[in-house]
Amino acid sequence: MKKINILIADDEELFRTGIKFLIEREQNFNLIFEAKNGQEVVDFVSNTEEFPDVILMDLKMPELNGVEATKLIHKAHPDIKIIALTSYGGKSFITNMIDVGASSYLLKNSNPKTVIQTINEVYNKGFYYDEIILKIIHENIISSSGKRIKSDLDKNLLSKREIDVLELICEQYTTAEIAEKLFISPRTVEGHRNNLLLKTQSKNVAGLVIYGIQKKLIEITPDFKL
Repeated sequence: MKKINILIADDEELFRTGIKFLIEREQNFNLIFEAKNGQEVVDFVSNTEEFPDVILMDLKMPELNGVEATKLIHKAHPDIKIIALTSYGGKSFITNMIDVGASSYLLKNSNPKTVIQTINEVYNKGFYYDEIILKIIHENIISSSGKRIKSDLDKNLLSKREIDVLELICEQYTTAEIAEKLFISPRTVEGHRNNLLLKTQSKNVAGLVIYGIQKKLIEITPDFKL
C-alpha cells in the first residue's frame, strides 16, 4: 500500500497532537514532520529527501504565515499538495489561499471523517472543495466581474481533447480513470493536464476546477455535490 506522506503545520501544540492522533490511525497515512510555523515548513521541504505529498497548513502562524509559506512551497515544489486547515472561514482568507496554490480549504471545526476524506481526495485527484467552499469561489467569480479570473477566451484556446480532459477533471476522475474513459494512456492525460495548466494559467488542478466553474463546466446549484 502506497502511503501518503503528510506534514502538519500549526502553532498550536494541542491541535497538532489531535491531528497527529487522527493521522496515525489511518493505515495509508504517514506523518513525516510537524512544524510550528511556516518557516519550519519551508526549511524542511528545502532540505529533506522525503517530501510530503500533502501539507496541512494553518494560516496564522509566527515567523512566516501559511499564505506566504504556501506561495513559496508551491513555487518551488508544485507537486506538493497543500490543504489549508484553519479557524478562519472568511471569503478573503479562502480566495487568497486558493490564489496562491492551495488544493483544498478546511475549517478546524470539520469532523475527523471530512479531514481524512479531504486528504485522500487531494492526494488522488489534486483538489477537494466542499459545497460551502465551492459556493464562495462561485460568488467570488461573479462579484469579480471577470477581473480576478480571466473572462471568456478565444474558443480555439483549448482543443477538443483538452476540453474532454478538463470536463473529466472537474467531475473528479483520476488520471487512470480519465485515460480509460478516453481510450488514451495516463501519460497522454498528464500531457493534456500540463497543457491545460499552461493555457489557463492555473497553478494546479484546483485552479483548473475554478476555471471549469467559470466556464460553466461545473454548475453550482442548491443540491450541488462534489
